[in-house]
Amino acid sequence: MNIMRVSRFTVLQGISIILALSGCGLFGGGGGGSSDRGELVGVQDRQPWDQTRPFGMVSVPAGTFHMGQADEDVAATQINFNKQVTISAFYMDDTEITNNEYRQFTQELLEGSEVDLPAGYSIADLLPDTTVWVRDFTHHMGDPLVQYYWSHPAFDDFPIVGVDWSAARYFCKWRTDHMNNYRLEVGLPIMPEFRLPSEAEWEYAARGGRDMNKYPWGNPYIRNTRGCLLANFKPGRGNYFDDGFAYTAPTATFFANDYGLYDMSGNVSEWCEDAYNPSAMPLVWDLNPTYYDERIDFKVVRGGSWKDIAYFLETGTRSYEHKDTTRSSIGFRCAMTYLGRSSGTEF
Repeated sequence: MNIMRVSRFTVLQGISIILALSGCGLFGGGGGGSSDRGELVGVQDRQPWDQTRPFGMVSVPAGTFHMGQADEDVAATQINFNKQVTISAFYMDDTEITNNEYRQFTQELLEGSEVDLPAGYSIADLLPDTTVWVRDFTHHMGDPLVQYYWSHPAFDDFPIVGVDWSAARYFCKWRTDHMNNYRLEVGLPIMPEFRLPSEAEWEYAARGGRDMNKYPWGNPYIRNTRGCLLANFKPGRGNYFDDGFAYTAPTATFFANDYGLYDMSGNVSEWCEDAYNPSAMPLVWDLNPTYYDERIDFKVVRGGSWKDIAYFLETGTRSYEHKDTTRSSIGFRCAMTYLGRSSGTEF
């Protein structure tokens, strides 16, 4: 009996010691291993992250600015009161998306790539609507542009038009997948999503680091010292050609602002992410503000176009269009969130 009791006790004692040692992690049961020497060092062998600037984009550093009307008579007009907001760093296309860049997207769709189309959309809905050149204007000979603006190589470097808000957002999704599928194939971490810029991001970028600027190039004139117009727009009634172009101009024709962004005023207006609310300013937060409201079908449009007067070129001027509407004067450009700390203009 004594021998049996001793043997049983010895066995139980041995099991207890093994379990105790396992709990301490000496057998790898949830504790530190030899590689970390029992220290809290985080998960090892993670891929390092160094976000690269996508081709065709520029760096927009984080900062604070006064969002809203930049004209001299703010209190009297009461159109868009100023509000100080902070914007995180991001990347932005240096020009509007061009016909040829959009063609790369549509060709992949037409070649039968597996894509998740927006609800209620067919591939035809994502092609640019060329009829805008005759539908937007009364008694206007727009037929040559209907025939050539989208299809002819003469217009490859001109901004895409005839694309509604949903199609512009879907282009951003395709562009994200296009880049990240390649990065996964070569063993790189995925990049953040391409997207439409928020209204606040767009205005902050348009000012180019010059707070309270009336225009992307400064104040207060629309011509330089030589008398040359500084953007593609309508400088007077019936006068479209003084800037050198009757309709749109090739992207990057005029000078860039201090962030290296072209055509933030004029050429084509640009879709933003936000729903349009005339009273949005006091409602949104003062850090990366974006106004979301699925009940509102009107979306913010910024920047003015080739057919607009100078008022719409101002950095603080707000405009809008129905999200399902296509125009000969509205295009877009993409933005991308920067993941990391940006203390300078280049990151």
